[in-house]
Amino acid sequence: MAEDRKASKWTIVDARFERGVATLDQLPPPTLAEVAFAGRSNVGKSSLLSVLMGRKGLVRTGRLPGTTRQINVFSVRGSDSLELLMVDLPGYGYAKRAKHEKAKWGPLIEGYLSKRVALRAVVLLVDVRRGVEQEEKELVEYLAATNGQVTRRKPLLIVVATKIDKLAGAAKKPAVVALGRELSARAYGFSAHSGEGRDEVWAALRKAIVAEG
Repeated sequence: MAEDRKASKWTIVDARFERGVATLDQLPPPTLAEVAFAGRSNVGKSSLLSVLMGRKGLVRTGRLPGTTRQINVFSVRGSDSLELLMVDLPGYGYAKRAKHEKAKWGPLIEGYLSKRVALRAVVLLVDVRRGVEQEEKELVEYLAATNGQVTRRKPLLIVVATKIDKLAGAAKKPAVVALGRELSARAYGFSAHSGEGRDEVWAALRKAIVAEG
């Protein structure tokens, strides 16, 4: 697939879908650093992943919120030979999903976040217009309670405020800062339409991947 030609400090030379995972034992061997992306349905996870990987159409974006029903794993390689797996976790907060289906998401997401030894960062997406809701707070609390128990290395929490282009220019920075403060993490504004924030998010991911200890 052709790569988007937007200027960026790092060039993605290869990005591909590796596998869909319905149970934890289907995950690939933990040989590469992993970054997980979490957020409520329709927050823009697929769009963020597509922009970060520079591949249009690689990440499935459904017409209905909540299209991602499993853990989707993507492998990414940069021009400087940095390799990682980007892990798209199922969206939450979509009432029209069947109850029995949603019941499977909790254990799958929690099992991955608490047991995956290769996990280096968790990117939590929040719609900047909606702000932080109870599900986001609960996820952050869960991470705080479980991170480091298996990996001995606490994955970094990165907050991405999506749909930042929907706000007026002067309102963007205060809104992003407020999200980060509420979740006790560094927050970055992002727009899938303009690509604003792409390089800043990438810099945060790379820092989390290469950091020692």
